[in-house]
This record gives sequence, structure tokens and C-alpha cells, in this order.
Amino acid sequence: MIDLKEPPKQQAVLLMKKKSLIIGLSVTAILLLSNTTTSFAQKDISGLFKSTPDDSRRLIESYLNPLFKGFGSGLSAGWYNTAKTKKLGHFELRISAGGAFVPAADKSFDITQIGLSSNITPSNPQSTVAPTVAGDKNTIPPQIDIHASGQPIIQNLNLPQGAGLFVVPAPQIQATVGLPKGVDVSLRLMPKIKLGDAGSVYMIGGGVRLNIGQLIKAKVVTKLPFDLAVAAGYTQFHYNLPLDVQAPGTNYTDQSLDGRISGFNLEGIISKRLLFFTPFVSVGYQSSRTKVNLIGDYPIEIGNGNYVTYHDPISIDKRYLSGLRADIGFQLQLLLLRVYGSYSLAAYNSVNVGIGLGIGK
Repeated sequence: MIDLKEPPKQQAVLLMKKKSLIIGLSVTAILLLSNTTTSFAQKDISGLFKSTPDDSRRLIESYLNPLFKGFGSGLSAGWYNTAKTKKLGHFELRISAGGAFVPAADKSFDITQIGLSSNITPSNPQSTVAPTVAGDKNTIPPQIDIHASGQPIIQNLNLPQGAGLFVVPAPQIQATVGLPKGVDVSLRLMPKIKLGDAGSVYMIGGGVRLNIGQLIKAKVVTKLPFDLAVAAGYTQFHYNLPLDVQAPGTNYTDQSLDGRISGFNLEGIISKRLLFFTPFVSVGYQSSRTKVNLIGDYPIEIGNGNYVTYHDPISIDKRYLSGLRADIGFQLQLLLLRVYGSYSLAAYNSVNVGIGLGIGK
């Protein structure tokens, strides 16, 4: 930590002016979840960065928790809609969109239960439940008091309102090609896209599906009246945002915000083709992980015109989902055209629909 000007020893609360670090972090969450999260403005959550980096991280995680969980769940969805693997050289290209439903428990959080320091207290001890980004837009959030160590209240702030983000979307672009012996592989790819001053995004992932009957060729298995497969998939979505947060007399050039959300899925699939219609069910395991890092040196105002510089002040690295997942859905094949649909039961229930083009079964 580098002192730009010696702060008063009794002040332990870190305050920021107009360009708070949470603005950059909020933009990351916004773009990680595509354009659907533009329903809430940066100014509405800039108040989350008002105390120490650790307090700010706790408030950020609590408020954006549904985004991290929902998008991670969406990345794990929609890999396959049938247990029948593609024959050697046959392929398909699909575009799909999923939506994860935020459960009621993740639409709010209690500010007294997330481990904040004594520098932040609710203004009204009877009003401590705040909306997350998935909370109702009309819910009035509680106020918090900002203290300095051993000093009276120095600031009173409103926590951000909810954005009504009840469904978290996750689009997918996927190509699948058949390999020998009942195996096919899939690739999810969105090349790096530069968004001007808004940074850049890209997505990459891979999956594999093994048809049990074709793979082991056991008589008992190959004579089953349905197809049986195991499949696994991993996807990572990456976002990088250059930042410019300065104080009088500073000229930092190393600032950026790096965010990554990954999703993993392992499942067993059963399906049965009925002419051009193939229903399926699957059961498996899913997990997701979010990493968000504020990189570089940042001057933070601590009051009375004094600043402290923090290096890499915020780091979030957490596994937000880990558990069972069950899917039911279908694939509709009409010549080269495919139509897909599925519904998932998990910590965040979700739907996934899409269309594709393919050659061969």
C-alpha cells in the first residue's frame, strides 16, 4: 500500500468520489451476462464501494450473487439433446439460448449476515434486508451508516435497488462432429470481440459424448430399445475492461478489470428416436466458478482530501454452484434443420431452446 498523503490515523473507512471501483466491477457483471443486465445503471450500485476492499467485496458478492450463479448454470446447459452420437464425419452447427430462473432465496440478502466490519452498520436496525440484482425494482433498499474507527457517522448511503433480473440468460454457439466408435466432440466458441471503451469478450468451451452401446458393443447394451450415452462439457466466458481511475497528481496506466465465469457439466443421457422426434432425459452433475479481479493501482479517497493507493484491491474466486442437475427435452429433425428444447431442474432451474443445421444423423 502506498500513501499519497498521510491520512488521519483514526480514519479507517475508504471513501471514493465519482469514479468508484464498483463501477468497473458492475460493468464486468453486466457484459458477462450480455445485454440483459443493462436494466440496472452503474450509478445505482456505485455505493457498494464505500468502505475497505474486504467490505466492498462482500457487498459486491451479495448483490451480484444471482448473476454469477445464473450465468454459470446457463454455461452448463444445452450441450446435448439426444444420446445418439454422430457418425464419423457428420456434423451440426447450433445456436441456442438459455435462461436460468433466480429462486426467491437469492432475491435479497441480510446485510448483518455477510461478515461486514463494524465500520458499516444499518441506519435502521429493523431494516437490514437488501435486494440483490434480481430483487424487485420497487423494493426500497435499506440505508447504511459509514463510520470511521472511534468516530461518529461520517456518511449515510442507500444500498442499490434491485433490477428485477428474475431470469439470467446465456447464449450458446456450438459445433459438433462425429468421430469413430460412437464418439463425437463439440466446440463452443465466440471469438474475441472488442467493444471499444467497454473492453472485450470471448467464450470458449469443449464437450465430448460417448454412446455406450456403440462404444463397448455388448449385446445386452446394443439391444436396448433406446440410446444411452455419457457426456461432459466445460465452457469459460471471459471479459476484460480497461479502467482509468485517477486522483490529483496520479497517472496510473495499469488498471483493468478481468472477469471469468466457467461452467462444467457431466451427465448420463437416455433418448429414443421416434421418426423425426427424439425425446430425452438426463441426470448429472454441474458446477460453476466465478473469478473477478481488479488489477492495478487505485487511489481511494479516505476523507479530507487524503488518498491511499491500493494494489489489486478486489479479488473474487468462488465456486457458486455445485450439485445435481436433471434435464428433460427433445430434438426435432427435419432434413437439415434441427430444433431443440429442454428444461433443467437444479439449484437454478432453467430452459434452453435453439435451432441448428446438420448433415447426417
